Amino acid sequence: MRMRARFGSATAILGFLAAVTVGAPGAIAGPTWDGIKAEVFGSRAILDGASVIKLGAPYRPDDVMAVPLSADVQLPKGQTIKTVSFIVDENPSPVAAKFDLGGARDHASLTTYIRLNQQSDVRVVVETTGGELYMSEQLVKFAGGQASCSAPPMGSPEEIAANMGRMTLALQGPRAVASNTVQRAEFELNHPNHTGMVLDQITLFYIPLMMVEHIEVKQGDDVVLTMAGSITLKQNPKFAFDYKTNGASEMTVTARDTNGAVFKRTFPIGPGS
Repeated sequence: MRMRARFGSATAILGFLAAVTVGAPGAIAGPTWDGIKAEVFGSRAILDGASVIKLGAPYRPDDVMAVPLSADVQLPKGQTIKTVSFIVDENPSPVAAKFDLGGARDHASLTTYIRLNQQSDVRVVVETTGGELYMSEQLVKFAGGQASCSAPPMGSPEEIAANMGRMTLALQGPRAVASNTVQRAEFELNHPNHTGMVLDQITLFYIPLMMVEHIEVKQGDDVVLTMAGSITLKQNPKFAFDYKTNGASEMTVTARDTNGAVFKRTFPIGPGS
């Protein structure tokens, strides 16, 4: 079953092909990415991000239900990060997650976990506050088995319902980036992130879509990041991020799903953490 929106015109695609300069080894250029690019970024030029984005992805993942994708971003002097988007070309919902970073940052480290539906190019696109776009990409093989977007969730419906909304935040300690020291944390939300593509074997109806669509992370009163999610994120969405400390002793995470449910928790992080 395929749930992909129609993408832009052939004219827009040809305009993009004349402008884009990316093409990392192992990636496959083709009409899928052309359409995604036209829909998401229009005719904007995308620069080769090999020198500013280190994309991490397993070539042949062991678990296609939870494939880690990471991005270490270091922009040229004078540029700051606006958004970081993770894209999986061949998934029904290609834009897996879009992170909007708070503060004026020229570097960031993010990791998220996705469902892989089939062999696909994966991409990280970074938008600067000045409007430039950088991209890095890699091919990820599919190890076989059922397409993960239509695979049943782990756990019984009762267990999933009982645990939904639980959050964990694990502090992973400081890390040095250029001349700065930043903290790193990993967040996980218990949520089925239903894709709408899974057939209930008892009722023979599709389990309705119910996905995590928005997460906000705040350090004290300052926004660290917001994330726009999708069905491509794994069950129990999880991501790791780094952040500059501001002296606050608490970090608050607020999440919302497409059913309107809101989950919120404040975590102690210690002064200066």
